[in-house]
Amino acid sequence: MDKNAMMKKLTREAFEKGAFSGSWLYAENGEIVSKGAIGFCDPAGVIPVREDTLFDIGSVSKPMTATAIMLLVRDGLLTLDDAITDHFPEIPYTGVKIRHLLTHTSGLPDYIPYFMSLITEGGGIPDNSAVLPFLKDCGEPAHFAPGDGWEYCNTGYALLAMLTEKLSGMPFSEFLKKRVFEPSGMTNTLLIHRIKDGLTIENLALGQVFEDGEWKLAEQSRWKDVVAGMDGTDGAGYVKSSILDLYAWDRALRSCSLLTEEEQETMTEPVRLNNGEIGNGYGFGWGLMPDDDGNIVAFHTGYLPGYTALIKRWLDRDAVLITLCDRDHTDARAYNGFVTGLDAIISGEEPKPLIALEDIAISEPDRTNWESFCGRYEMNDEDLMIEEVMLKDGELFASVLDDLGGKEIVKLYPLGDNVFGRKAGMAKLTFREGVMMINDLPCKKL
Repeated sequence: MDKNAMMKKLTREAFEKGAFSGSWLYAENGEIVSKGAIGFCDPAGVIPVREDTLFDIGSVSKPMTATAIMLLVRDGLLTLDDAITDHFPEIPYTGVKIRHLLTHTSGLPDYIPYFMSLITEGGGIPDNSAVLPFLKDCGEPAHFAPGDGWEYCNTGYALLAMLTEKLSGMPFSEFLKKRVFEPSGMTNTLLIHRIKDGLTIENLALGQVFEDGEWKLAEQSRWKDVVAGMDGTDGAGYVKSSILDLYAWDRALRSCSLLTEEEQETMTEPVRLNNGEIGNGYGFGWGLMPDDDGNIVAFHTGYLPGYTALIKRWLDRDAVLITLCDRDHTDARAYNGFVTGLDAIISGEEPKPLIALEDIAISEPDRTNWESFCGRYEMNDEDLMIEEVMLKDGELFASVLDDLGGKEIVKLYPLGDNVFGRKAGMAKLTFREGVMMINDLPCKKL
């Protein structure tokens, strides 16, 4: 089968259905099978995305931070069983080892809510120097004893970046450049704080969100505090890279020129909790999962408002998939179809046609009972907080609480006589007498 032609066709369809704007690369056995770019770097749709365009890769930065720690271990500057309090004695949480930070098993509180409060209170954009005072003064108990549980935690990776600076004697960005990026041939990749430091980065795709019926820069949208609030931190994100540079990184790992085979095996061993259970299939900076054929895939995703990044590296065979996106997808069904379609092509199968919500919505629905669906509802679902359902110009809408605590009015599309969906998610809303079902969860009408 022609995987290149199929990926290009799928990506074009995804772009047309609001599921993807960015660049992609898939390679097998050291040969690029398919790569390309589609979409725009700006809300006006003037600057096209190119294969060498830089994106903010979000948490795809974490395996790079983990690599920095493995290099420090190689240098003899620390061990994986060092306690973090050996290096930062002011931290009031005891028993946390370096390996706990790497595997999200530390139990430490996450700094993100605190950093958000600093921004909203006008305190400026914080950097990693605010992490230690946060841990010292927040008074929040550990979420669990080190190694007893698994919880994704950006605090651990900020501490790893700070530790790298302390032991190497150089800024974390410089350490990554000299010890990770340059040895890997990542000539355009950099860790930089564009908003905090007021910098302009050439050839950077700016993250965009769809708001009020148009594309906006995320930093100028209702997400502006989130985007700015995290821009000063190191370790957990904010590396800018391209599909070409990320592929160079994959090749450096495959050739063991960056890390030895033994070091990489250590990083891709799923962490076991104190009770012997595997902790969410995570190693040192890498998520780990089997594909449909049982092959182990080391992967990481990255997300910021306007940006979505993915790298998947098959460990049992030489294959890698990289996708970088600079616009939030506007249709969850089409996006899920795009992701599963890429996996199908990689497995040698024909991808299913992409289906957006509007493709399956009823064009001429019976609106007889729609008014009875309107009203306020109790909120029982943490993933979809619908406060109120209302009619507007003959269409059904819902007031949804977002992650910022604000409200967003979204259109509901009829999928059946009393079944509806929304573009931003996969949940089905079914209205019954006095109840709105969100999938299988009942929410009573107030």
